[in-house]
Amino acid sequence: MQRRLDYLINLLVNNGYIVQKFDTQKKDDAMLETINSCKEGWDFIIACGGDGTVNEIAKGIAKSDRKIPVAILAAGTVNDFANHVGLPKNINRFFQMIKDQNIKDVDLGKVNDQYFVNVAASGFLTSVGYQVQPEAKAIFGRMAYYIEGAMEIPRQSFQSMRVSFDSEEYSAEEDVHLFLISNSASVGGFKRLAPDASISDGYLDVIIIKRSDVQDLAQIFINIFRGEHIRHPNVSYFKSKRIVVESEKDASIDVDGEYGGRLPAVFEVVPNGFKIFVP
Repeated sequence: MQRRLDYLINLLVNNGYIVQKFDTQKKDDAMLETINSCKEGWDFIIACGGDGTVNEIAKGIAKSDRKIPVAILAAGTVNDFANHVGLPKNINRFFQMIKDQNIKDVDLGKVNDQYFVNVAASGFLTSVGYQVQPEAKAIFGRMAYYIEGAMEIPRQSFQSMRVSFDSEEYSAEEDVHLFLISNSASVGGFKRLAPDASISDGYLDVIIIKRSDVQDLAQIFINIFRGEHIRHPNVSYFKSKRIVVESEKDASIDVDGEYGGRLPAVFEVVPNGFKIFVP
């Protein structure tokens, strides 16, 4: 990846761009550097990483008065947002996208004081994203998530939790295995987990998987590959601009693969909260 990034920097410099490179070392580095970049008057940011890196940059922009656009070069373990938008991975095409200056306003999700570009979730297996160690991600890539998930299944034993949902579109109290509140259609490598989602429609897509036996759960997950899981009687799927979620259980929230606090929480859309380069 470093050689590809150096090649991109050379293309930019040779075409008259002034470039400053910043390497993150720890959590919130990308967010803080984004806030500085917005204050210092830079024209745009190139995010080189996965959904977690993009999430931090989006948070930095959300906390800034100046909303500079972001070009996302997918380079992390999970790149659901970039894959959903269809952003180029080829460096020459990526550079051409920047030159073309085709910038699109897209939505962000917000949960309490956290922001997300792709998904917030809680329940069965949703802690996997932030439990996987960085070293394992570097060595095994996406397989690290599957390994951690396999280890988590015996511990959780398909547990459900009692959750209440309150929104204009849907209000109910359910026993659920998990719920996801998504900005894009692609989540966890499943390209059609939220099949009707759009990053610019002013809504978040909510997927609730209710308590099920093992056979029903297996069928739901098989159907996810075709985007047909939303028709299963144990799945609720709807769009909302704002939803309040409470639980009797002390449940954690995953926000773009990172720890995002605990329930109860208010999830809402931030329309046109983020600007990105698109082909």
